[in-house]
Amino acid sequence: MLVVALAAALPALAGGAQAAERLVTSLSTHRVLINSVFTGAEVVLFGAVESDGAGPARRGGFDVIATVVGPRQTLKTLRKDRALGIWINVDSRTFIDVPAYLAVLGTRPFDQILPQERLRRLQIGLRNVVLPQQIGPDVADVVTDDPFRQAFLRLKTERKLYVEEPTAITMLSPTLFQASIPIPAEAPVGTYEVDVKLFHDGALVTRSTSAFEITKVGFERFVATAAVDDGLIYGIVTAMMALMTGWLASVVFRRD
Repeated sequence: MLVVALAAALPALAGGAQAAERLVTSLSTHRVLINSVFTGAEVVLFGAVESDGAGPARRGGFDVIATVVGPRQTLKTLRKDRALGIWINVDSRTFIDVPAYLAVLGTRPFDQILPQERLRRLQIGLRNVVLPQQIGPDVADVVTDDPFRQAFLRLKTERKLYVEEPTAITMLSPTLFQASIPIPAEAPVGTYEVDVKLFHDGALVTRSTSAFEITKVGFERFVATAAVDDGLIYGIVTAMMALMTGWLASVVFRRD
């Protein structure tokens, strides 16, 4: 009887440990279309904190941190040096399966929400994101001040493919918030995952996930699809177009 009573009490205890709030999020669009005149866009994130009525209301405000991760890719970073009057590649490092796009948005500076140790554990902020590198036979992340890692983050940030805006999320009320997710012109096609975390007094209360897709439309989609599905035909047609363009140019600019 005692074992049965304890077993019956466990679900109640587990339920009492759950968050008294749930996070409801939505995106202004779930599909971003890219054409020949695409110069960038914004996807608006909306969110609300709803109480489940199972526990007392929390005192004080909430903090929200949203992380947007684009499709994964493998990239090589080169280090150049001057030798005999010319610049040559002297070293390289390959980053394995890293986000092609990454945005970290918050309601206030991250170190005011969580201590640095928890930021590293949750990979919040560009400084704390894991970026595995191929180092000899091993694949691992390195220290934050590694020159290749710093150069990689700098190049991504300059191209607006990596974004860190600690105050980009606006609290419209104690339980409502919104933020704009910037999509640069160079954003690659694919699925973008949006992970929204809700904090209160430095504790993770709950989280919500959603996603949107970036895809090409029109002639750009046709060209991209042809290059992938019919590579040989695409290559032949491209070569013929190049030859035709060269021949037309020679005719137009021919001197008699």
